[in-house]
Amino acid sequence: MMAGRSRRKVLIMGAGGRDFHDFNLFFRDNPDYEVVAFTATQIPGIEDRKYPPSLAGKQYPKGIPIHPEEKLTELIAKLDVDVVVLAYSDLMHEQVMRKASEAMAAGADFWLIGQRNGQVKSKKPVIAVVATRTGAGKTTVAKAVAEIVRDAGKRVVVVRHPMPYGQLSEEICQRFGTRDDLIEQKCTIEEMEEYTPYLDMGFVVFAGVDYETITRQAEKEADVIVYEGGNNDFPLLKPDLQITVADPLRPGHEIRSFPGEVNARSADIVVINKANAASREDVATVQRNIQSVNRKAMIITAASVLSVDRPELVRKKRVLVVEDAPTVTHGGLKTAAGFSAAVELKATVIDPKKYAVGSVKKAIERYGLMVVPSLGYSRLELSNLERTIDAAECDTVVLGTSADISQVIKIRKPVAKVEYNIDGGSKKKLGILVRTALDAL
Repeated sequence: MMAGRSRRKVLIMGAGGRDFHDFNLFFRDNPDYEVVAFTATQIPGIEDRKYPPSLAGKQYPKGIPIHPEEKLTELIAKLDVDVVVLAYSDLMHEQVMRKASEAMAAGADFWLIGQRNGQVKSKKPVIAVVATRTGAGKTTVAKAVAEIVRDAGKRVVVVRHPMPYGQLSEEICQRFGTRDDLIEQKCTIEEMEEYTPYLDMGFVVFAGVDYETITRQAEKEADVIVYEGGNNDFPLLKPDLQITVADPLRPGHEIRSFPGEVNARSADIVVINKANAASREDVATVQRNIQSVNRKAMIITAASVLSVDRPELVRKKRVLVVEDAPTVTHGGLKTAAGFSAAVELKATVIDPKKYAVGSVKKAIERYGLMVVPSLGYSRLELSNLERTIDAAECDTVVLGTSADISQVIKIRKPVAKVEYNIDGGSKKKLGILVRTALDAL
């Protein structure tokens, strides 16, 4: 404790998810700390707002300001910050330590909140599906797990990692039962991408800001909670069974990314996904790396199978590919499901650069993309996405995102939708492990 100061001043670095969760769980009612600011990155347009008093609690009657991460050094000095807490994911280890170096050079301590203080304990069994990197295929595995548990006669509710990018006071605990709920609750495209697959399978999805409240509400409808993580973050709920999805298309990231390595070390089951699209050497590398940090985990390989709803619109056509934004931006992949489907069907993928406008153009240039990222965090971004697609000279728009973006923008061209699922043999192997674990819970 600093001399003459009763509470240490804390700044939380975040991206609109883990940061709020760590605050709610560890700092909100903690008399030893005063959180003086959040910073925001990765997601456009979520800085320069406030964590509202209704969520911040009685110690913060004016709420807590959120600033751009670029101002970190300036904020540490201006606000006399004692501790900087890093609370977001999808970083390589070197990036974490560069942020630590900046905070420490400015005079602050640098912290990470671990699983003991960063997870909610549920009264119902929790199966968590997390990953070593964004784009590893968590949703394909989590969908299979949810079906396996439902087929075992259990009521399943899905709890999804937070993506509270709108009015935070209205997103304390969100329940989604149908696609109409996504529009009613003003979801971004990224939220639609994550929730729609489960809604189409008949599952209820919970998400929001306060995961203590969310967990208690989900428990009322569930025999088992299936939790799907965001990016490569570790679970916000304490799992009874943790399944970590690793990506052999990025071998080495399972022990070089944060907190992806946390997930590799904590896993009960590791699914090396997309094994059919990777070399044997890269699959073997991932397996060796997992075993080097986690001897107890069961490791299985899985094949991800592409399906296209209207392949005749893609085969040998000129196509514009729209991909899941986080996967091809901060997730680090240049392409994903849509591009793979286009190549498989011998389509010509047009370069979107000359058609792109605004935020879409900036993202394409920043990340060096040959696809359109499905950015839609604001009305302006939705407009930019619509204008980009409108301008493209192509026969078909290939949607590699699972969101039905036609609900929020007008697409005036033929559309083909692409999705990944794990193959039947992989699902069978996973089912044996999951049912065995269920019997033991």
